Amino acid sequence: MTVDQMTSVADRRGSAPVAGRARSGPRTSILARRHRAFYMFASPWIAGFVLLTVAPMAYALWLSLTTFDGISPNWHYVGLGNYRELFADSQTWQSLGRTGLFAITSVPLSIVAGLGLAVLVNRPIKARGLFRTLLYLPAVVPPVGAGIAFKQLFDQNSGAANGVLNLFGIDALGWLADPYARYVLIMTVLWTAGNIMIISLAGLQDIPRELLEAARIDGASAWRSFRSITVPLLSPVLLFQTVTGVIASVQTIMPLLLASDPTPAGITALPQSNYLYMMHVFAEYFAFGRYGYASALLWVLFVLILVATGLIFRATSGVVFYNVDPEAKK
Repeated sequence: MTVDQMTSVADRRGSAPVAGRARSGPRTSILARRHRAFYMFASPWIAGFVLLTVAPMAYALWLSLTTFDGISPNWHYVGLGNYRELFADSQTWQSLGRTGLFAITSVPLSIVAGLGLAVLVNRPIKARGLFRTLLYLPAVVPPVGAGIAFKQLFDQNSGAANGVLNLFGIDALGWLADPYARYVLIMTVLWTAGNIMIISLAGLQDIPRELLEAARIDGASAWRSFRSITVPLLSPVLLFQTVTGVIASVQTIMPLLLASDPTPAGITALPQSNYLYMMHVFAEYFAFGRYGYASALLWVLFVLILVATGLIFRATSGVVFYNVDPEAKK
């Protein structure tokens, strides 16, 4: 190799890192711009999450350690005193038990009702879009409006429900009092089954038709195809509806909207069966002015929701079918 050739090779070797560094500059700049763009577009949500979720939760956690009543400046730091009191409060445990019973009853009923409606409107029938719209309309009614409507519908003196019973010679019932108040509350949950119907309908339409046709050719009945194909493939949707349904049921304020006197003064006169956990929180906040104690109740509810969600995921880990492994690494 001549001197000129050696010099040329050395020049090329020496210039390679320079070129690499030159190329890394624009690439780093592009990544930096992408990162800035991501945080710029995500910043409204991040700001809202911090200001409207994290900050109020932190403030409520601080209140749960005090005796603050919302008005008086004479409050004291009591540490875990509120938590010790609520664990010893029989009213807390009773309302929590009613809430759990309500969730166990209402969530499966609403999921079954929504899935049944989804199966019906998924069939090739005339005016299918109209039926879907009519069945979904109740879900868009505001909870306050729905509560007022049910309150008038089941009024003991002028409600349409007792009017129908009178046609058959049955005496008027106190629907909004014990022991019937719990059934009216469950009806308000079934009233919004159209929301579950829409989600289930989307899941049904995502199931490959080839699988159902193959099962039909093999001689499987409609029920067997539904049980062995439709339900397993719809299991992620059912899991989502179960988790969100449990969270919504334990946080419902519908008993207050159905109350004869939906004010802080009348909260303690609720039917015993409808005195759920959130009604207990409402009473402690606004009827008794115990902001610290009520904040402790809410934080206990938050922890219970986390535990219940974790248990649901753990219990269904072997029966939920995913088209893609949710834990697969990209």
